[in-house]
Amino acid sequence: MLKDRGAVRALSQLAPVFGEVLALRALLDENPLNDDAAWLIATGKGFANADPITGMSNRAVAVLDKGEGAARRVRVEGSLGREGSLLAFLGNIAELGTTGRVLIQSVEGPDGVVRHVVQAPGMRAGRPDNDSPQDLLGAFSSAVLDSSPYSRALSRAVEDYGLPEGAEVALIGHSAGGAAIMNLAQDAGFCARHTVTHVVAVGAPVDFKRPADPRTWVASVTNQHDIIPTLDGQGAGGCFELHPDWYVVDYFDSTHLFPLCHSIEHYLANLVADLPEERGRIDTALSAYRGPVVREQAYLLFDRAPHPEGFPFLTVPTRMEEGVELPVRCQDGSALTAWFGADPAAADLLLEGTGFGQAVRAGGRALVVVHAAWNRRSSLGAYRELHLGVVVADPWRSRSLLVWPDLLRGADRRRSGLHLAGSVVDAERVAGAASLVWGGEPYVLPVGFGLAGGSVDVEVGGLLRLRGRLGPWAPVGESDLVGYVSGQAATLRACVRTRGWARLHPAPSARLAVARSAHPLAVRLSELGLDGARPLLCVTAPRRQSLTDTAVPLSTG
Repeated sequence: MLKDRGAVRALSQLAPVFGEVLALRALLDENPLNDDAAWLIATGKGFANADPITGMSNRAVAVLDKGEGAARRVRVEGSLGREGSLLAFLGNIAELGTTGRVLIQSVEGPDGVVRHVVQAPGMRAGRPDNDSPQDLLGAFSSAVLDSSPYSRALSRAVEDYGLPEGAEVALIGHSAGGAAIMNLAQDAGFCARHTVTHVVAVGAPVDFKRPADPRTWVASVTNQHDIIPTLDGQGAGGCFELHPDWYVVDYFDSTHLFPLCHSIEHYLANLVADLPEERGRIDTALSAYRGPVVREQAYLLFDRAPHPEGFPFLTVPTRMEEGVELPVRCQDGSALTAWFGADPAAADLLLEGTGFGQAVRAGGRALVVVHAAWNRRSSLGAYRELHLGVVVADPWRSRSLLVWPDLLRGADRRRSGLHLAGSVVDAERVAGAASLVWGGEPYVLPVGFGLAGGSVDVEVGGLLRLRGRLGPWAPVGESDLVGYVSGQAATLRACVRTRGWARLHPAPSARLAVARSAHPLAVRLSELGLDGARPLLCVTAPRRQSLTDTAVPLSTG
């Protein structure tokens, strides 16, 4: 059959009797280790406690899937159902996808009572064993064990959601999610805290699971050509009536191909077009959950509680200052630092009266830096920024020979830095915080930041654009940034501490184009002779974390 029809069609045709075929093969082979599992399948007395081919104990495999379970709140981008119904709940599972996330919604029923629905998708794609309880091992352990990291993570999510004692809960799951919600319904402790009124498992191996509360109404929906429900040894099309008190929808359609018939989208299509009566029966049972969604929260599940985001680098004390939470923490960002050789007279003119002396030289040219960053996830939200600075040495004494090794030090030990000649952010909400952490008032302009495929494309409000190839690179350590701003009262020192490997590009071919504009930033760049200039070198950080605290006043008198 495999040769004539191919593996997909052969498995799909065998699915209705897949368990029986495995049992028969196990009983007829010469391996005594799989006989017990074969008899359990053949007689329907229990789930297959071992692999019917090799005889390896299921628990020996499932024990590899360890973890107390954990859940972290996340946002869901997409369209979720706003009214409670079977199709809406299954549609939410399809919207979540196999991404390691689950959803809890609160629905106000026709009687005005708010009830809650836990919605759990199936197995997550990727490595067989990762940090998600929805991986392959998690799906297997959910099917063959009474408790698994998936069900324990679901319990943690419900606990975080804050359901009151005795709250009515419906559990809806597909595939491994269906097995996990049945494990949750089997948990006597969970059922003592909450009232599990309904369980709906779609395409899931749940034949040998029973709710702890005998009042729980259970529905199982399985396509006879779906192999996944047979993983516990029974499944759709079996000859045993294991649960006469359950509502079992055991059907087949014209699409016999597995795994297509296992997808949540296919089950949804079947319920809409082929199973209107069965869908109506389940919706009637769930009538108390038909109504508007009044609250919802998605969770990302883990086998074990993950480290706090940014741990240990971003795990620092925080405080509020002028309405801004400090230090500013960026969990995920990218950055580019481009070093240019500029007109020394123009650079020294920018430093006049600041006490820094002349700009640091390289080959007779003044060193000037254009630093751009895209902070994708930060305590200020997402924003982009750009800074123009003249490289200066120690504020107390100019030691040009010592500036080079000093520039390689971390921000906490660095004396040299950039005397800022202009800063830009692309969000008004960030401008106030920028004046705190950088010590100067930034311009608010659109900032574009592109760093991919060995190229850079940074643009600021039509005033400047740095674009082109970055060339070969070598790995370097973190690229901290130190900036100075000279004010009337004092000189301020600002530090950006970073974590994440950077890349040194010693021969970039990108060029900086400066528009003819009266804007101060464009004027300064033009006076420095940077229109059309190529960087001497670039340092890029495709992924980095950063900490930026309040600029500190210095006494240089």
